[in-house]
Amino acid sequence: MVKMTSAVANKQLKKLNEDKNFWRAKEEEGFTYVAALDEEPVIPDYNYEEVAKKISEIDDKIVKIKHAINVANCNNEIKVGDSMMTIDAILVSMAQMNNRKVILDRMRKKEPKSRINSGLFSARKTAPEYEYINYDLDLIKKEYEEIDAKISDMQIALDKYNQTVEFEVDL
Repeated sequence: MVKMTSAVANKQLKKLNEDKNFWRAKEEEGFTYVAALDEEPVIPDYNYEEVAKKISEIDDKIVKIKHAINVANCNNEIKVGDSMMTIDAILVSMAQMNNRKVILDRMRKKEPKSRINSGLFSARKTAPEYEYINYDLDLIKKEYEEIDAKISDMQIALDKYNQTVEFEVDL
């Protein structure tokens, strides 16, 4: 068993994925070769069993680290604002709020009244058309700021958790 923080675990995962990509590239370059009939072939140094074993070992470590992260995320709670939340709930909530924030951002940037450019003049319509917002712009701006603040609070709490809380990984 090895103890690590989420930040360390994610660095380990990055390194493992880089190692896996190395072995995949080695395999891709080595499992075939081209040779002319009238020359001695240059056969790459490739051993399927060795490469498959290395990739399998790396995959096993990745599974164990990701599992440990998931278990820790489901079992550990941290304070966000006035409430306690598990890490997995924070991650889901942040994703939902970020999606909502995108919509609110688009809404808050709208003018109460804007002219629609139709491009080419239409023979049927000569009068300009206008688009009007159908909501309270001040309310949207307020909602946007509140969601942005909640996301920031969650991110700060997560950053602290990721750097300080250790969990065990069965490597």
